[in-house]
Order: sequence, then structure tokens, then C-alpha cells
Amino acid sequence: MELPAVNLKMILLVHWLLTTWGCLLFLGPYAWANFTVLALGVWAVAQRDSIDAISMFLGGFVATIFLDIIHIGIFYPRKDLTDTGHFGAGMAILSLLLKPLSCCLVYHMYRERGGEFQLHAGFRGPSEEHSAYETIDSPEVPSDPFAGPEGKGHTPQGY
Repeated sequence: MELPAVNLKMILLVHWLLTTWGCLLFLGPYAWANFTVLALGVWAVAQRDSIDAISMFLGGFVATIFLDIIHIGIFYPRKDLTDTGHFGAGMAILSLLLKPLSCCLVYHMYRERGGEFQLHAGFRGPSEEHSAYETIDSPEVPSDPFAGPEGKGHTPQGY
């Protein structure tokens, strides 16, 4: 499936507009989280070849999906909501609904810039496929890994 060619500036403009309108109802943490991520997006636009900028923007976008769900769920007013409040809530929810699509488009841009999705849990050790490490030892593997220097033809030296 081919993703449409969408400019990063358009993604930023749409989410900035929706976030600004969403701030009519949700202030504080909602605004800080979303405008901080949009600032990372401006950094990604300014440095077109930077993998770090686009990966930080993508990671921030994914984080704000979860933060927006929590924030809207907790702070959505149950009663006495004005028309402006309904509009602000609707724009915040629309922004939340568009973020997964925007994440897919930003991920596509991340791949175009040369980024790779590497998920290493760390408990299995370093990956052999992507390692630039070259051993300088001999390719021989000892038959007994617990054998000391005595078993390898070396004599122990006393102190």
C-alpha cells in the first residue's frame, strides 16, 4: 500500500490548528504536551536530513496519543458545556483521531531519511546482523569455556 506524499509542514499546520482549537477547553498539560511535540516537528522541518529530529517528533507524536486519551478522559466536563467547549472538545478529539494516520506518514518520512526501526530488548545481547564490530581474536572456540590458562598450554606463574 503506497502512502500519499504529504508534506511535513501540512501535518504540522493541521495539528497546530486542531491543538489550538482544542486548547479552548483543555489547557495546561494538554497544551504543553502537544505544543512541545509540534516544536519537535518544526525542528524536523528545519533539519531535513536529520534522523534524530524526525524520530523525536515521531516518538513525541506516539506519546501524545496516549497522553491525549488520558487527558481527555479525565478532564472532559460532564455537564454545563458551552458551544465553544463542545467545539474545543471536538477539535481535540479530531486531533487525537488523526494522530495515528499522521504517525504513519511521519514514520514513512523517517524511513525515507534513512531511519530503521530497531527494537532490541537487550537481554539477548547485541544483534549480529547490524553490528559493525569485528573480532581480533582467533576464530577458534575453546572446548571447555571454564578451563583456566592451565588447560591451554600455559603454565601458571606464582607470585
